[in-house]
Amino acid sequence: MVRKIKKIMPRVVFQRLENLYSKMEDAYRDVAQHIGFTCELCPDNCCTSYFQHHTRVEWAYFIRGLNQCSDPLRQRIIDRAEDYVQKAEWELKNNKTPDIMCPVNEDGLCTIYNHRLMICRMHGVPTVHVRPDGRRLEFPGCFRSQENTTGLDGFPRLDRTEFYQELVMLEQAFVGPKISNLPKVDLTLAQMIVHGPPRLSK
Repeated sequence: MVRKIKKIMPRVVFQRLENLYSKMEDAYRDVAQHIGFTCELCPDNCCTSYFQHHTRVEWAYFIRGLNQCSDPLRQRIIDRAEDYVQKAEWELKNNKTPDIMCPVNEDGLCTIYNHRLMICRMHGVPTVHVRPDGRRLEFPGCFRSQENTTGLDGFPRLDRTEFYQELVMLEQAFVGPKISNLPKVDLTLAQMIVHGPPRLSK
């Protein structure tokens, strides 16, 4: 039996997304503490990593946070996002992986930290997830995480599986039955900022 997709009020979906983010942070903290991992004084900055995001619900929630910024800060972020998109397009055309600072980062800190997306929240520690086809994928984490786990047996990995499953359900509840008719989301945060709120219909 095919489950019917029912659209839910954005306010309710965002509350559930916040709860999901909280569970992610608890799971992340547990793994980080077990392996002695911290981002403090790290010589690298993962905010220059080239991440693409895939859900309209996170996109909309992030734009909500952007709109809560002061006018000057919001405009600086938009200006940096436009610059990011241009630079990233050039680097991709030249077969390079973009290595550009995230447009919401100022002085090394995320200015919209409470509204950051799933990938930003889970990057760093070793993770695992099981795809719908049953294939198990493991990721070693960032270089500092790998240093901390070298030679260790049986260290914990953050399991993303249930988080992904719940996010998919929130995406369906946010978009509604029309979700199957919409194109796939595959955008950087900068592109989301430039585009503005996601469209929920063609």
